[in-house]
Amino acid sequence: MYKFIADNVVVFDIEWVPDPASGRRIYRLGDTASDDEVLEVMWKEGGATPEDPRPYLKTVMCRIVSIAAVVRKRVRDGVNLQLISLPGLREGVQREGKIIQQFLEAVGNKGAQLVGFNSSNADLPILFQRALASRVTAPTFCHRPDKPWEGADYFSRAGDYNIDLKNEVGGFGKAAPSLNELAASLGIPGKLGTDGSDVVDLWRSGEIRKIVEYNQFDALSTYLVWLRTAYFSGKLTDKAFEHEERQLESLLDQEVEDGAEHLTRFLDVWKAFRQ
Repeated sequence: MYKFIADNVVVFDIEWVPDPASGRRIYRLGDTASDDEVLEVMWKEGGATPEDPRPYLKTVMCRIVSIAAVVRKRVRDGVNLQLISLPGLREGVQREGKIIQQFLEAVGNKGAQLVGFNSSNADLPILFQRALASRVTAPTFCHRPDKPWEGADYFSRAGDYNIDLKNEVGGFGKAAPSLNELAASLGIPGKLGTDGSDVVDLWRSGEIRKIVEYNQFDALSTYLVWLRTAYFSGKLTDKAFEHEERQLESLLDQEVEDGAEHLTRFLDVWKAFRQ
């Protein structure tokens, strides 16, 4: 388990889709090929089979379309929680570079502890690869201190500023649970109808808000798994753990009042599981 909880913690999740522009360049396809035709080539070259017509593609040839996070900040009388997403629920499609730049700058400027699920193998590699593809600069995020105690180092696999919950509790091979399996086993909602395989079709049909909603569900589930690990490892007392669960519930109630109606479903499932 990780050694400490930083003053700022960002528990995040990323959604991405195959990027036709990258596919055209990689496979030397002309501009006359439609996006749909390019995607079919990308899946075919990625090892498509009748049983798996849309295989997982290398992240470098995909485009980040949404990042969601629960941000936990230690304050004088406890902690403050925020649910953020890039783009926001009402903002529509944003440039990939803008999404990446805003996220990396926010994390780096805060010196935040970054927490994900399978983030070391998936979310962080695509962030770095697509940051390069989008000509993003992120000096505060990329800064590496000379000594571990001198600040955040997001590139150190042995440090505690880059925590992959799957590595912490997941096991290996067939024993490793998905986020949904782990969350549901802990009484946390996990997937709620939509899953990762649906994202590309939502993107192609212009339903960016549904992608952001799904992204928020995964970020919330990841946060609650992290909260359980913090309690398990003794970094939160019984009272503090219970208070932070109630605090997240209050945050989601407020988000629903502000127009994020989809979070009602997360709240209802979470309450049912706890009962």
